[in-house]
Amino acid sequence: MSILFCDLVGFTSASEHADPEDVRARVAPYYRRLRQEIERYGGTVEKFIGDAVMAVFGAPVSHEDDAERAVRAGLRILEAIDELNEDDPVLGLSVRIGITTGEVVVSLGARADEGEASVVGDVVNTAARLQAVAPAGGIVVGAGTFAATRDIFEYLQLEPVRVKGKDEPVPIWQAAAARARFGTDMRSHDTPLVGRDVEVNLVQQLFERALREKSPQLISIVGEPGVGKSRMVFELERYIDDHQELVVWRQGRCLPYGDGIAFWALGEIVKAEAGVLESDAPDVTVRKLDRAIPAEERDREWMRGRLGALVGLDTAGPVEQEESFTAWRRFLETIATTRPAVFVFEDVHWADPALLSFVEHVADWAEGVSIVLVCTARPELFERHPAWSGGTRNATTINLTPLGDRDTAQLVATLLDRTLLPAEVQAPIVEHSGGNPLYAEEFVRMLKDRGLLLRHGESWTLTPVEELPYPESVQALIAARLDTLAPDAKALLQDAAVIGKVFWAGALASMGGRGDRDVTNALHELSRREIVRAVRASSMEGESEYAFLHALSRDVAYAQIPRPQRVVKHEAALRWIQQRAGEREEDLADVLAYHALEGLELAVAAGLDQNAESLRPIARAYPGPSWGTCGAPRHRPGPEALRASARVDARRGRRATRPVGAPRKGCVRRGKVRRGGGMLCRRRQAVSRGRQPSRCRTCLARSGRCSASGIGIG
Repeated sequence: MSILFCDLVGFTSASEHADPEDVRARVAPYYRRLRQEIERYGGTVEKFIGDAVMAVFGAPVSHEDDAERAVRAGLRILEAIDELNEDDPVLGLSVRIGITTGEVVVSLGARADEGEASVVGDVVNTAARLQAVAPAGGIVVGAGTFAATRDIFEYLQLEPVRVKGKDEPVPIWQAAAARARFGTDMRSHDTPLVGRDVEVNLVQQLFERALREKSPQLISIVGEPGVGKSRMVFELERYIDDHQELVVWRQGRCLPYGDGIAFWALGEIVKAEAGVLESDAPDVTVRKLDRAIPAEERDREWMRGRLGALVGLDTAGPVEQEESFTAWRRFLETIATTRPAVFVFEDVHWADPALLSFVEHVADWAEGVSIVLVCTARPELFERHPAWSGGTRNATTINLTPLGDRDTAQLVATLLDRTLLPAEVQAPIVEHSGGNPLYAEEFVRMLKDRGLLLRHGESWTLTPVEELPYPESVQALIAARLDTLAPDAKALLQDAAVIGKVFWAGALASMGGRGDRDVTNALHELSRREIVRAVRASSMEGESEYAFLHALSRDVAYAQIPRPQRVVKHEAALRWIQQRAGEREEDLADVLAYHALEGLELAVAAGLDQNAESLRPIARAYPGPSWGTCGAPRHRPGPEALRASARVDARRGRRATRPVGAPRKGCVRRGKVRRGGGMLCRRRQAVSRGRQPSRCRTCLARSGRCSASGIGIG
């Protein structure tokens, strides 16, 4: 989430001796304009504090580009202040802005009248501090915002500053200008394409078919964020550049925020064809639009009147949609009359239903011209528009699935300029990328930036860490997708995240008090969105098994659950597994241990004494080398390290499950953890081996007895 603080410069001293009504009159247009610009980019005004404004980008719904939105809003605020001063020079307004990005706790039910804050976290305080050190008329951002937007905006690095509440100087940057109108315009496609030969050939064949038959082709390229939709469009553009035919290429993007965006993508296409610039005056726009309409067009005035709304011209009045569609289609047909034309509509999952209807209209009604309509979308498109292109002639949908491990490994090796990589370097990146090319690129970039991935001569080494971190950009991307889910679907997904990487439909029904049919339908929809997938062979008899498509989706969903709710959900999962295990409880001991220990630590941390007391006996019954047997983990495993996954126990000839990274039960039976009256914590063994013991995570004691459980500590 990104926080923006904006404050008037010199307002306090200027208003010290002024009449309060004059002060209010001076700042009223300032408040109205700030709210307008902030909401224009999808932000929310959290509060006005005197002459300061705090805005939140990412609540109540997060977006993958919240940091970009915040900086764009800040730049637009500076322009708006200049416009206010031009309209009324007496105002003499000047502002400074601070922006930070990071994790916060959001309380959607906060009661402002009782002093409750809806957003709490270190980034809130830091944003206020950065605003205080920003120059007048300038925007200062913190490290998180800079990392998320450094390819989108031009920045000037400033000297680190010391601010209240921080032990070390804080690095800061001043935002100067945007490098493009939208961050997605800065995409680069420098890495070789891998694993998409079939899809690329299909797109090229459909293009050739449009040329050969002089008929429209509608191509929908669908896939999750980062899987390669834009890359497919780029590959088609490169193919056309090398083609013997001269082809018209026009491209527009559907926007997720802003005013008057229903036909924005089509408007971009018309503006590009007519050469209309955003800065053009209305009379200039009219002349350019006139030149774009062929002289032989018999209904020039009629067509220009219908196209005017797409390029920002005032129209005489409302027009029937069918009439507008006809005029717009005929304009596209005139473009394709002399040369084949490709019209690209990006991100149509954000498109207004009317725009989608128009695209289908062109595919249905255009005749005698070579038109290729390319639409890129996320799987959410089919949730909003289930019948998209279903009854349209010459329509093809290409579903981009995640890359296989071999292709992902090839991509990672290419990113690191090596043909072969050490297994200890390649395997973790491939596993965490989950077949998503963008994730792989962001992982490599992050590991380099943090100094965890280092080059030594002709090879690379990955610094061992307890848990490989995830790039914040990827986390934001997934969090934004999860926030688009309906509340019931999101709650179900969070229950699944508590169970683990692999989960069962019956558990979700039990944990949430849901009907079996409701669970099945919800999981089917999540599968269509490519968030989860069904597992063919279940590891639990009589239960339908599912798995998260990406481990990170599970981790992000888990992290969004408030701590007290996690405790309750772990207890519910524990009860269901115990009930289903029956006499096989020993086979599921590790899974039961995970839920008991995780729930216990969370309960202790949240001060839920009653829950802790109910979980502590179960936690004692399932000690393991990864956890101190005082009833809490010695090193908290965390959701990433403890993904419950299915495994086949070949020796027993049956299935069992245990958290990845958790000890096998045999370690307990072989006496590596001693049971008995004292039940010594694993920390004592650490001392005997000459290692520095850590504190007990339950009571923070280094020796004696755990104050919470009464168990001996080394």
